[in-house]
Amino acid sequence: MQQESAELIGLKVLAWLAAEEEIFPVFLGASGISTQELMARASESEILSAVLDFVTMDDEWVKACCQSTGLDPHDPMRARQALPGGAQIHWT
Repeated sequence: MQQESAELIGLKVLAWLAAEEEIFPVFLGASGISTQELMARASESEILSAVLDFVTMDDEWVKACCQSTGLDPHDPMRARQALPGGAQIHWT
């Protein structure tokens, strides 16, 4: 997957996340970013990577997101791997 395609998927996932009243505040709290800063930086790879990292922590979130957006259930992880830092091994 090319970075541009990964960023588009990241934006779709971000739009879904922002509409989720129960999950979105959890993301804001975990990331430490404000809604205003998120809006200003939404197209940055670093932000999209954080969104994808967060959503892919929970299979149910991935399923709900993909059902809502029409994405393939593997797309969020594929997109994350295509963005900077996605190929790094995480041991936690």
